[in-house]
Amino acid sequence: MPDNQYPSQNRGAKAANNWEAAIEKLGLKLPEPVKPVASYVPARRVGNLLYISGQLPMQNGAMMATGKVPSANSIESTQQAARQCVLNALAAAKAELGNLSAIESVVRIGVFVQSDDTFAEQHKVANGASDLLAEIFGEAGRHARAAVGVNALPLNAAVEVEFLFALS
Repeated sequence: MPDNQYPSQNRGAKAANNWEAAIEKLGLKLPEPVKPVASYVPARRVGNLLYISGQLPMQNGAMMATGKVPSANSIESTQQAARQCVLNALAAAKAELGNLSAIESVVRIGVFVQSDDTFAEQHKVANGASDLLAEIFGEAGRHARAAVGVNALPLNAAVEVEFLFALS
């Protein structure tokens, strides 16, 4: 999907902010929130903004993707890992807010990709997270974004994604 085209099938969900129903409709389920691996909080609300700390691609207690892209992980598998980061972030948001209905929109995400020295397609990995946000939130999922290649990530994760949501 091109970077500037987002599906609009969930525009109606925004009116009721029934994001959890949108997630279920996609056949997805929010996991239990991942516990922090260091000295930080998973989510912090400031006014009408909710900051979600960087989420690793943890699934059922295990890291989905470790090592560098593309030598240890394909772009496609790391896109799937970035999608898991979204689900983990939404689980953290739900734990902080009680439910997801207060989320008005996605403001920004930052995607960090553990990259081989010559890899320059971090934006494609980031699309895994961006596209899932668009599928869940429709127009409210359009966001600003940074996609950055890094030498290493905590626990050797292949990708880490941080989030900023606007609340109603």
